[in-house]
Parts: sequence; C-alpha cells; structure tokens
Amino acid sequence: MNTIAYRNVWINRPNNEKIETRKTQWGKMNVAQMLAHCSAFQDIAIGSSFPPRHWLGILIGRFVKSIFYNDKPVPHNMSTIPIILILDDRDFGEEKEILKQKIMNFQSNGPEKCSSHPHPFFGKFTPEQWGKGIYKHLDHHLRQFGV
Repeated sequence: MNTIAYRNVWINRPNNEKIETRKTQWGKMNVAQMLAHCSAFQDIAIGSSFPPRHWLGILIGRFVKSIFYNDKPVPHNMSTIPIILILDDRDFGEEKEILKQKIMNFQSNGPEKCSSHPHPFFGKFTPEQWGKGIYKHLDHHLRQFGV
C-alpha cells in the first residue's frame, strides 16, 4: 500500500491535468471544494483540528477502520465528517496551494508527527495508518475528478 509520506506524485498530480475544469464523477463537491475538504482532512491527521468522535464510530469504527488504510478503493458517496464538509465556494488556485503545502509539510515532518487524537469515526490510528489513509483519501478524491 502506498503512503502519502513518501510520494511526491500527489503534489504534481493536480498540476498534470486540467483538473480545474473537470466535472465530478460522483458526489456533490466541485474541484475547489474537494481540495479544501482534503486540506481540512490533513488538519485532523496532523493534529491541528480535533473533531469529536461520532457515536456510530465509537460503536463500530474500530471494526471497519481498515477501510481507511487497506488496498481497496474507497466506496463512492460515503458520508463525511461534518467539520470537513465544504459547502461554500472556494478558489481553486488558493486551495490547491494550501493542500500542496500541507502535503509537503506532512512529508517533511514524517508520519510520526501525526495526531495521537483519534479519527472522528474510525478511532485511533498509528502514524503508518494515517499516512496510508491520507494517500487513499487523496487518491479517492482525485479519481472523483478523473485525475
């Protein structure tokens, strides 16, 4: 399984395609909202955002958390953490740069600098699981726009 900690392709992938004009293949977010959503997710992983645990996640999260870091693609149209659901308009260029900086910071700090705060649904992750999960989450959303 790939991890975000060692892959520069994530920084280049949105630049290599005409992603800004792509239409979503599923879901409701536009591409700028998707980038902001992925950026907000990075904030959880690095410990600068601490959303509360969801009651359903407390009950079943640990039993299904391998969805986040296994080799299978994330299913389309899964529900998201409310705090990172982006509904307002965003600027594509600005959101792309913010996400790029967060990815580079994560890579330079290494996965061991990940949050020890639990994921709001799945619960506690190891640094390696955070790295794999971030990779998988970004891949899922870039595929959402055919990139």
